[in-house]
Parts: sequence; C-alpha cells; structure tokens
Amino acid sequence: MAKITIEEFQKLMAEELPWAAEAGMRLQTVERGKVTMVLPFADTMLRPGGTVSGPSMMALADGAMYAVVLSMIGHVKLAVTTNFNINFLRKPMPGDLIADGSIIKLGKRLAVIEVTLFSGVGGGDAISREPVAHATGTYSIPPR
Repeated sequence: MAKITIEEFQKLMAEELPWAAEAGMRLQTVERGKVTMVLPFADTMLRPGGTVSGPSMMALADGAMYAVVLSMIGHVKLAVTTNFNINFLRKPMPGDLIADGSIIKLGKRLAVIEVTLFSGVGGGDAISREPVAHATGTYSIPPR
C-alpha cells in the first residue's frame, strides 16, 4: 500500500510546489513504488517546430520521481533530487504528457527511480504506445 494518497500528494504540490500545481500537473494513480502522472497540454509547452519542450518533459519526470519516492517513504519534505538523466526518444506531439514512474531501488539514504514518458494523442487517456522519453534519477532521503 502506498504511503501517500493522490489527495495528499496534490495538497503537497499546491502548498510546496505551486508552479507544478499551476501547470496542472496531477497524480493519476499511486501504488507503493509506482505512479502515473499527467501534465495537461498548454501552448506554452511548445518549442519551435511544434513539439513539446524538453523542460516540460523533465519537470513531469521529476515530479513523477518525487511521487514514487513519497509512495515508498511517506511525506518527507526534504527528499530531494541528487541525480537526473533523461533520454529524449521521439518528438512528442502537442498533447498531454503521461509519466509512468517506478522504483528501481530503495535504500536507507538513496532511492533510484525510472520514468517513461508518453505523449497524449488527442488528449484524454489515449496515449501513444511509443515512449517519447525515458528518465532515471536518484533522490536523497534525509535521516529520520
């Protein structure tokens, strides 16, 4: 069972990560060590060439990593990103971005997470079967 609920995570974002909440980032599903997160499409996400920008994808991936960590350890405010790597795989078409994140390894002080990003096709829950990016990251967990 996850140690944080969707409602608790959304409240945390609204209070402590207002930029993410204002962008509409939302946790769609949460299980222990596994989440799905959505970033609704906005024209401000586009870069020249009509594709969704890298920074938009990176923000969603990092948000999903944070949610994965909290699903494992609960509401720990000072769990922070210490490493982030992303591979952009395909040009994401304008549409919602969907992130599927999962834990790779949870230790006492570090958590390693992976996130696969998909591009929404026409909005809603329909997604491309081809990933547009893959990210890995490490979070530092403060001592209790």
